[in-house]
Amino acid sequence: MGKDEKLNLASAETFSLRAIIPQLLAIIVGMIMVILDSTAMNVAIPSLVKDLNSDLDTIKWTITGYTLAMSAVIPLAGWLSDRIGAKRVFLISITLFTIGSALCAIAQSPSELIVFRMLQGLGGGMVAPVGMAMVFSLAPPEKRGAVMGFLGIPILLGPALGPILSGYLVEYQSWHWIFLINLPVGIAAVIMIQFLIPKSKRSEKIPHLDWKGMILAPIAFAMLAYGISESGTSWTSTSTLTGLIVGGIALILFIISSLSQKQPLLELRVFRSSDFTRSILLLWVVMFAMFGVMVMVPLFLQNVKGYSALETGVMLLPQALMAGLCMPISGKLFDKIGARPLALIGLSSITAAMFVLSSVTVDTGKLVILIALGLMGVGMGFTMMPLNTHVMNSSPRHLVSRVTSLTTAAQQVVVSFAVTVLTTYLTSQAAEHLKTAGNAANPLESMVQGFGDTFNLVAWIAAAGILFALFLRKPKQAPDEGDGQNTPSVMIH
Repeated sequence: MGKDEKLNLASAETFSLRAIIPQLLAIIVGMIMVILDSTAMNVAIPSLVKDLNSDLDTIKWTITGYTLAMSAVIPLAGWLSDRIGAKRVFLISITLFTIGSALCAIAQSPSELIVFRMLQGLGGGMVAPVGMAMVFSLAPPEKRGAVMGFLGIPILLGPALGPILSGYLVEYQSWHWIFLINLPVGIAAVIMIQFLIPKSKRSEKIPHLDWKGMILAPIAFAMLAYGISESGTSWTSTSTLTGLIVGGIALILFIISSLSQKQPLLELRVFRSSDFTRSILLLWVVMFAMFGVMVMVPLFLQNVKGYSALETGVMLLPQALMAGLCMPISGKLFDKIGARPLALIGLSSITAAMFVLSSVTVDTGKLVILIALGLMGVGMGFTMMPLNTHVMNSSPRHLVSRVTSLTTAAQQVVVSFAVTVLTTYLTSQAAEHLKTAGNAANPLESMVQGFGDTFNLVAWIAAAGILFALFLRKPKQAPDEGDGQNTPSVMIH
């Protein structure tokens, strides 16, 4: 067996989890750096406004520009992996992200920081879809749950630990260290990837260049993400309408173009599989609830309870720990019992956590909040990676790299939508409670009631997900015509 085939030919007879730990660690180190950085910037915004002598609207583009750059390159990840190999794409992405981090650390003006953050985004956008596809190919179907469970640890720990790390660095060092800390991690990741991961197998035939998709997909996903993010201020503003209209038209043209080609940039025909469609829709429900709450809870702790950035990060630690503890457990259980029982357990836990938080008041104690966050962590651990693995098992194996690009790009839009909808709903409900109270209005109490309404909305969305999860089933298996090695895959029916 050639060295370049080892990554792609895992079999049940020869598979050993211990044997692939070095490869897993290399991929995880690269991914966690990007995931941590994605959440760290939120805490640093006030310091950036002050130190760079700028305003909030300008500095917010350090986040918006990063998100747009990520959204633009995510759809290209699958094609590039087929064209030059997943390992090479992953290596280039990590290197570009690390260089962007170094430049961000020495930025002297808001415009420089925004440009360098966009460079970071161009590198970081392909890390998640390529990394997930690489890990997925390391194990045979009956062992994928356990392997993907390990990968899920940084995906869920990153957003929770990011605020703690950035809060400490901003409070006791400076915002520059949010980027400087990426340099040793990035260098270590590059070295580990280079020496621990075998050269990945490329397509035997040079993949067709879908130039229409190459143009339309980045425009569609980037503009939709931009329009949705801008809608937090107003759904009728010029920037919001421009993003949504341009992104919507580009998306429609992209879908028409993709369905008319044999080798599109993103394989949308995978939605013909009812198993895939059910699982991806359920995953979007989980993403909406999970990432929306990741924004809402810190806002509540800081604006209502008066916690500092570092204190808020520490309060979120039980959520991260429970998610990290449950992730490997759910991965192993997935291989034995499938996604449906795990999704039911996870969504029930998320629903319970949201109903607890919906009853919060100004005087609610830390213990109640910590219990709710712990339940949220359990829910994340039992839903996120089992559903991701189920989605990939529901698609033909030779299309996995294209499917991870598709799902990651869509999830980027879903997350932006969740944050915008929930923050807008929070603002409107708080204003409504303030108006209803009249002369006896207490702004803080009205805000608390607004948070309660928002958490209640998420609870019912998660509860709807429980009903949806009942329809999950094990994907039907069939020979994979595109693999050429009789590896098991999924019949699109």
